[in-house]
Amino acid sequence: MKKFLLGLTLVLGSINIYAQQISEIEITAQKAAGDVYMLTGAGGNIGVLATENGLLLVDDQFQPLAEKIESAMQSINNNELRYVVNTHYHGDHTGGNSYFSHKAPIFAHENVRHRLSAKENHDVNTLPVVTYKDGINIYLANENIQLTHLPSGHTDGDTIVYFKEANVLHTGDLFFEIGFPYIDLGSGGSVKGYLANVKQIIEQIPDDVVVIPGHGKLTNKAEFKAFAQMIDFSIKRVEKALSEGKSEADILQMGIGERYKSKSWSFISEEKWLKTLVKDLQ
Repeated sequence: MKKFLLGLTLVLGSINIYAQQISEIEITAQKAAGDVYMLTGAGGNIGVLATENGLLLVDDQFQPLAEKIESAMQSINNNELRYVVNTHYHGDHTGGNSYFSHKAPIFAHENVRHRLSAKENHDVNTLPVVTYKDGINIYLANENIQLTHLPSGHTDGDTIVYFKEANVLHTGDLFFEIGFPYIDLGSGGSVKGYLANVKQIIEQIPDDVVVIPGHGKLTNKAEFKAFAQMIDFSIKRVEKALSEGKSEADILQMGIGERYKSKSWSFISEEKWLKTLVKDLQ
């Protein structure tokens, strides 16, 4: 059930989660390190910084889950929510904005506000109220939360969130621990830009960092490196095929190869991943 919902949640636009499904979804908390936790439910992974001076929330899944998310946060620490961060604009990461915006200011890259405000009949309460071009630091209790924008990767508004004292990184959707990534070419995403961003992050983070991926389980730098290697292999394989004059049909028949066939999942199959690569690389 949860894996099926996860596939649905990445689709852009309005996503209808039925009442029966909502009642079945549980928001669970797992400690990452220090005062940082990961919440999982249906949609992108949530990061929570829980301090004696208040809470910070990274992404907020869907509006119908907002009260469950709030309860899960309060089960960790019942202090006031002070800040909300959106790692990008997709609905499975920003759907709870309309609820949490009444409780704390929302921070995001300027393109997140632009894309959310461009949606037809958008609610002003869903929009970030603090935006930045390159990044910003937020200080809460003894934690330095570093927000850094990386361009033209998953979308054109991606932010990674690094909790310096806890040594925890929330990657947003610049890391799909579960398999092939979704790269939103229609929203400023880029296959090669995605890989470049991932490589840049890996070069800059400590070896012992704890990683909260956009989707998948709590993980580490070694798995992030393996993810980068998979993308690098995929790009080279498709570029070579295209240079040899192969068509999309030829490349789909050729496949990704045995090493990475297992990276297919409910939303990004091997076929969909290859089609994304062909579209952006040809």
